[in-house]
Amino acid sequence: MTSTHQQAPPDYAVVIPTIGRQSLQDLLGSLASQDGALPIEVVLADDRPASPPPVQVPTALTERVDVRILRSGGRGPAAARNAGWRSTTAPWVVFLDDDVLLPEGWATDLATDLAAAASDVAGVQSRLRVPLPQDRRPTDWERSTASLERSAWITADMAYRRDALIEVDGFDERFPRAYREDADLAFRVRRAGWRLSRGQRLTVHPVRPAPFWASVRVQCGNADDSLLRRL
Repeated sequence: MTSTHQQAPPDYAVVIPTIGRQSLQDLLGSLASQDGALPIEVVLADDRPASPPPVQVPTALTERVDVRILRSGGRGPAAARNAGWRSTTAPWVVFLDDDVLLPEGWATDLATDLAAAASDVAGVQSRLRVPLPQDRRPTDWERSTASLERSAWITADMAYRRDALIEVDGFDERFPRAYREDADLAFRVRRAGWRLSRGQRLTVHPVRPAPFWASVRVQCGNADDSLLRRL
């Protein structure tokens, strides 16, 4: 009888840029509760300027995973993600935003996504679900957040091969906001000859509380659209 051996899932690191929002605690708690293969390390890139209060990491996570906190100097999420992934060694880097939640089974499904990636696949995107209110019409801000479910290659939950990140030198730090820096990376990775794919894992992206003028504030992203077109 010929024995078969199931291939071990690839090692991965998790990088989370953060500005210290309360949602980070919920994310870390949902990561700690996973039953599947956890990352070999978690890097929290604290991108708050000056000397903010320390980030609190749940003991339930530090007991299971090596968690490190580094300061990225308030230069924006692109710079924070670069500082994070360059400090890791795993062959895959999973970028998570600090306002998502990982449902039960996420780690198991992630391992399946990474193991199934062909050698020319540089990145595997999660499926996103944005819960909306069922008892009323969603606001403009809520509809805007819900559009993330249809967005391509966003780093709310996006896994990249280290080799591909090294080849294109990571994120372009000229993008100062959480806007278009992920699209720019995806464009450059594909231009370098890699493919990107969508996985089966699911990630929940709750709608953040926001003031009524939030939709006006996000219009500053138009400057990033101009930069992306120029590049």
